[in-house]
Amino acid sequence: MTDSAPPFPNAHAALLAVAHGRLDKTAIAFESERLTYADILSLVDTSARNLAARGIGRGVPFASYSQNRPELMACYYAAARLGAMFVPVNPNLTGAEVAYAVRHSGARILLHDDMAAEAARAAVPAEMLVPIDALSEPAGAMTHVIDADTRPDDDFLIIYTSGSTGTPKAIVLDHAAQARAPVALATMWGMTEADVTLVALPLGYLYGLSTAAAVGLQSGGGIALLRRFHPRDAIEGLVGHGATLFHGVPTMFSMMLEYAEQHDLRVDLSGVRALICAGAPLPLEMRRRFARCFGKDLQNYYAMTEATPVFARIAGDTDPMPDDAVGKAVPGLTVRIVRPDGTDCAAGEQGEILVRAAATMSRYLGAPELTAAAFQDGLFRSGDLGHRDDRGFYYITGRIKDVIIRGGANIAPAEVEQVLAAHPAVQDAAVVGAPDRVFGEVPVAFVVLRHGATASAEDMIAHAGRALADFKVPRRYMFETVLPVGTTGKVDKAALRKRCAGVES
Repeated sequence: MTDSAPPFPNAHAALLAVAHGRLDKTAIAFESERLTYADILSLVDTSARNLAARGIGRGVPFASYSQNRPELMACYYAAARLGAMFVPVNPNLTGAEVAYAVRHSGARILLHDDMAAEAARAAVPAEMLVPIDALSEPAGAMTHVIDADTRPDDDFLIIYTSGSTGTPKAIVLDHAAQARAPVALATMWGMTEADVTLVALPLGYLYGLSTAAAVGLQSGGGIALLRRFHPRDAIEGLVGHGATLFHGVPTMFSMMLEYAEQHDLRVDLSGVRALICAGAPLPLEMRRRFARCFGKDLQNYYAMTEATPVFARIAGDTDPMPDDAVGKAVPGLTVRIVRPDGTDCAAGEQGEILVRAAATMSRYLGAPELTAAAFQDGLFRSGDLGHRDDRGFYYITGRIKDVIIRGGANIAPAEVEQVLAAHPAVQDAAVVGAPDRVFGEVPVAFVVLRHGATASAEDMIAHAGRALADFKVPRRYMFETVLPVGTTGKVDKAALRKRCAGVES
């Protein structure tokens, strides 16, 4: 599958194919709106015209900075039609972080909603700003758009994610990746036109944009789109929209569980056939509590922005899955588990997981050395440790990369450390992940103050909040006289993690 010709030249062609014969069917439910497949095709057409009128065409990147709304899906398909490059930005990022993504990607314009308007104005020059609802307005003199003759290896998406170096990584995915992935995912989960997918994940992440929303549409079903996640809205949406699938990270399911328990809710989710959890380790105890409360099990799913899909529960497979497994290899996946010397591990032996999936990144934008280091013999190096059992189930046992995963969102410690070190009272700082019941992990900061200087945790939170997205800001600070160092002279983060282990923040 990974090396075969993609089933469609691009995502727009896939949408056209699935819309044929379903034009009157509801494709997207959003608040009080009900958009049919015909409505979506019209919105994509109008969006493409408006984008083209602003100079967006083949090979030209443009960015969005918005909470969830149908126009973001129109951007996805219009970019495919125009041969442009779409840069969806996490709506929770700060203006400074958005400015980096826009500058680094070379985006020509930044689309934004009302909620992001102030931060967007701080991020880019006024002439680059375009309200996202302008995409649905009549395109004036622009009356015709010529569909680009895209090649499978043409760039399509640029997705920013935190890296262990502190500098956000820009992951480039081509048209072939986004043509193959929805087919692989739909087959893996047994999706049909009868399915309704509730989408509460941000469309600024690939998980929400492609895995949840695009797959839901391109399976011929419908999606119910929430502007943002709230546990009450998600629970009500599952029932009210008759949803059959829901995707989330462990934090989302934990918040839904706590909301239901606090309000003594009894919810009938018998119509939901799959609750899919990815993005971070799924705590077994929380999974069991969720099943007791809602009468539904959570399905583990493993993938990365760089490579998807990887491991999951495969539709039709009756082999009982062990509680601590993440699933079996998706059909068409190439996977190896290797020792540090590059040789293959035996069954049950832990090593680094290397994969090539239906959607595997082309490269890290502007980072050839990082790209080269990310691949080994044509397979992507996940940075995760794991093993496979004799029945073909895979297990994730740890991470090589020093990345904190808070509620499914990656936090690069080096990025946070750089911000904390910029405080005038700080001499040195180190950030590690600590266990947390709700978010899985949270960042904890160890800070050494300059001689004679004073600063409180509240001071540090305020300082960090001016430069970082809220989810990256540590809430717990340990003020030290000196940071421990290892034999190489580097800060001994293992020692710091031990101090945090077993202490929930």
